[in-house]
Formats: sequence, structure tokens, C-alpha cells
Amino acid sequence: MIVDASDLHISARPGQFFNVLCGEDNFPLLRRPFSIYRINKDSNTLEFLYLVKGIGTQRLAGIKAGETVDIFGPLGTGFTLRENEGTILMLARGVGIATLAALAQEAAEQGIRSVAILSARTRNDLLAAEALQGFGAKVYKVTDEDGTSGVEQVRQLIEQIMIEDEISAAYTCGSQRLSMLLQEIAAEQDIFAEIALEENMGCAMGVCFACVCDIQEADGSTRTVRVCKEGPVFSLEQVVLA
Repeated sequence: MIVDASDLHISARPGQFFNVLCGEDNFPLLRRPFSIYRINKDSNTLEFLYLVKGIGTQRLAGIKAGETVDIFGPLGTGFTLRENEGTILMLARGVGIATLAALAQEAAEQGIRSVAILSARTRNDLLAAEALQGFGAKVYKVTDEDGTSGVEQVRQLIEQIMIEDEISAAYTCGSQRLSMLLQEIAAEQDIFAEIALEENMGCAMGVCFACVCDIQEADGSTRTVRVCKEGPVFSLEQVVLA
């Protein structure tokens, strides 16, 4: 879904999201949060990539070109793309790939090389691969269908990439098991890493506390934070993944 954002007075960042009203009546009542897929500065448009699953996305799929949609944002905390970064690694599964596409776009604009590992059930489910390649990312595809998406196989692939491309930062979204893997590898390699969390949100403004997660502090204690407000992007080192 491409929307005209020419009246948006706040710059959107990769990793942030918008809360979208999916219909004009009272059902579905709650808005749906969608991460930013692409930020097109030249045309002042934003793009959102989603799978049609429930009533909310079904209603969105029925919106025609030229019609208006009620959205608000950008919300939350985006990714940190550090200056003079070397090569970044992106690891995503399913619709989590959409969240990292805007990051690949931003990296390309800053002259930062990127490598992406995209995981899905089948080859047909590998979203945004062409878009990432269009941003200059080197893309590796792993699927359940091909038997290449297991944790140990992905570990070997990451270790190979670490050697070949000298990764200096890593980002992930969409899979808890792959996020736990990257969390372990990032700690071993002592590299900067962030995760974009996906949660069901009630208000998306930090009021309802429906989308919480645990963060581990430097002293070993944990505290509960709101994904919509303090996140959805967090330091991968700090997030408690169970």
C-alpha cells in the first residue's frame, strides 16, 4: 500500500510504524500497526507491505487508488544506523522482512553495504527479496521447503558471511528462534545488534500496556517496557527472548 505523505511534518525512520484504521465503521475497532516498508523522499510517499490474513487487512486490500486512509505516525523508536558503518547484516523471516527493507534502503542512501538472510516457509513466501537486491543488498534465501532454514544451517551461513563480509552491525525481525541465534552470535563477535519486535497493540501510544516485553539491565535486573513506545526497536543484547 502506497500512501501520499506530503502533509507529514515529521520524518519517518526505518523501524518505526504507523497505526492504520482499517475501515470507516466500528469493526474492526482497533487500528493495525504496520512497519514502514519503503520511504520515498522524492515522491513524498510511504509504502507498507502486508499479508492479507484477518478482517483488518481484508478491509485494507479493498481500498482503491485515490481513496483516503486514516493513519497516524510515525510511532516508536527506529533502527540505529551508525555513521561510517562497514557492512550490516539483516536477518528476517516472513513479514519481518518488510520491516528491514526500509533499513536496507537507508543504508544504500548512506553508502553502507548490506547483506540479508531471508527466511520463509516456501520460496513463494520470500517477500521483498527483489526490493532488497534493488538497494544493493547481497541476499541469501533459506526456506523450510528447501530444508535450509534450520537454526544450525543459518548459523553456518551467518558465520560464513561474517568471514567474507566483515559484518560490523546486525539487525533482525520476524523470528524468535533466529533472533536468539543472532543474539548469541552478536555477543560472541561483539558486534552492535538491534531487533524490531512484533506485538499485538491496543493503542500503539503506550497507554494500554498491551504490548510489553522484558529488558535486561546492565546490573542483571529486568524491567518491563512497552514495545510501541520504548520500541519496537531495541538493543538485541538487552531483550529477553524466551
